[in-house]
Amino acid sequence: QLQLVESGGGLVQPGGSLRLSCAASGVRLDYFAIGWFRQAPGKEREGVSCIKVGDGSTYYGDSVKGRFTISRDNAKKTVYLQMNNLKPDDTAVYYCASEADDEISSVQAMCHNSGHYFGSWGQGTQVTVSS
Repeated sequence: QLQLVESGGGLVQPGGSLRLSCAASGVRLDYFAIGWFRQAPGKEREGVSCIKVGDGSTYYGDSVKGRFTISRDNAKKTVYLQMNNLKPDDTAVYYCASEADDEISSVQAMCHNSGHYFGSWGQGTQVTVSS
């Protein structure tokens, strides 16, 4: 499993942008899936976006489609979540998670069920969208 460290959270006004980073340990990420999840107070954990690092296939939750973009830089061992046009409802603690790609499950399936597919989790980074 990978060790993950998130960064890039903070306070931003509605309509603004942030880019979150998930830096992973290990030699390479090719055989892993990386997911971004978020949890707001009183709400269940939600799959935001996931990527299979090897082939680049992605998934986005309905609430963030068209606003968020997940990408990876294999050389830097980092997965990014670019968040544009942020809304107050995006306020949450954002976590990245990793799991070995079984090469059978779709990236959509990996991102469902509140992230139970994933075995390694970062510590989380707070994103607050407010005026």
